[in-house]
Amino acid sequence: MSQIELDKTLNVLPSDLKGGTIHLLGIGGVAMASLAGLLVSQGLRVTGSDENIYSPMKELVEDLLVPVSKGYGPESLGENISLVVVGNVVTRKFPVVQTLLDRAINYLSFPQAMEQLFLAQTNNLVVAGCHGKSSITDLCAHIFTQGGLDPGFLIGGASLNFQRPFRKGGGEVFIIEGDEYDSAFFLKVPKFVFYRPSVVILTSVEFDHADIYPDLESVVSAYESLILLLPPDGLLLANGMDPLVRKVARLAKCPVLYYGETGDCDWRMSDFRTMGFSSSFSIEGPQGFSLELTWKRMGRYNALGALAAVAAYKYFGGSTRELKGSFLSFTGVKRRQEIIYDQDGVTLIDDFAHHPTAVLKTLMAIREAFPARRLIVAFEPRSNTTRRAIFQKEYAISFQSADRVYLAQVNQPQKAPEGDRLDLERLKIDIGQEKARIYPEASQIAEDILEDLRPGDLIVVMSNGDFGKLVSILLNGLQSRDKAHNYGV
Repeated sequence: MSQIELDKTLNVLPSDLKGGTIHLLGIGGVAMASLAGLLVSQGLRVTGSDENIYSPMKELVEDLLVPVSKGYGPESLGENISLVVVGNVVTRKFPVVQTLLDRAINYLSFPQAMEQLFLAQTNNLVVAGCHGKSSITDLCAHIFTQGGLDPGFLIGGASLNFQRPFRKGGGEVFIIEGDEYDSAFFLKVPKFVFYRPSVVILTSVEFDHADIYPDLESVVSAYESLILLLPPDGLLLANGMDPLVRKVARLAKCPVLYYGETGDCDWRMSDFRTMGFSSSFSIEGPQGFSLELTWKRMGRYNALGALAAVAAYKYFGGSTRELKGSFLSFTGVKRRQEIIYDQDGVTLIDDFAHHPTAVLKTLMAIREAFPARRLIVAFEPRSNTTRRAIFQKEYAISFQSADRVYLAQVNQPQKAPEGDRLDLERLKIDIGQEKARIYPEASQIAEDILEDLRPGDLIVVMSNGDFGKLVSILLNGLQSRDKAHNYGV
């Protein structure tokens, strides 16, 4: 494939696609499945293909009645296809790509499709940063909806507040998670550069995605490219507690409002109090804005994300009187501090955290909420960054709040360069051999956790994948234990 072919840009409108079929390569991803839903909501015919589709996206695609073929062979492209959207799971080596070129079918990456079909006529709120994007995007979608702003949105996770993680919306605002990962194999730029931002929430800037970013400087450069897209009449809501965010924010051509806990922030959070699985805090903002909020979330980092969401909501004209009720009814995103089981003094939490900063903040929040309970953590190094040795020391620090740490083998270690792989034995020693163990299989982790279970234990499973279905195995074990207890076995 020539560079000219790879760089071609196709401009399309929904009206251009009537009568044809839009095919999504890699439809099983959260973003791609949501795009399928947005397209179907516009009355367009959609098909898709993927190697495997897992829950909950499997059920979503089935509910949309979108035909899906398995794999990426030439046969996955049917007839009368007017556009192919190429997900970033697809590589140049996939046979379907050559078929796509041979048949001269028009194609776009996922973010290009979002830009041209849905973001060209709206004021777009882009939630970006290394941490917290999905949760803040979901919260914004929830409070904007409850406040009557009727936003469109696309959440990069399975929302527990909405039946589906997307909506076209009828208002002026579209809320979208600004992913810094690359767009497609033929378009090695961050997705968020296509999202035409009117407002950006920037939560954090830190090294991640070691498979596509060689160093921290390249990550900073990516976020700078996003900030430079903001128009002069736009707004940047920047985390004033993050030095690199402040550095990037200096490039903004639009007004910048900082949020945080210090006096030099325009939007400030104070009086944070934790109350078990819930917390409360106070907000102060420009022009004398003041509000106290309570919600069913733990952690200061979540409260700071809420602060940014409120600032964006007020910028777009949201009513303050709706906010307290909106926060009380907010349930969050699946696998973000998601309580799977909470009975007889034992709690099981499923969490997506895998970057050491996210692991550290999540466990600190849980420890602060439950200082007297035994905190048991199961962790799977699965992402392209966690497989590597880049954060070897940081991971040891991130688990210090835990009483027991069950470490799974590195998932697909061959994806990390030899000599640059996470050393589990060293990590176990650095955490403390008296509380850390390494296991070859998720089932063995579950067996040992259940065997050692005590009243009051709080179990947190942390992975950005399915972790060998560890959560389901633990849940079944806990429920069987309850049944045996109830029947006096």
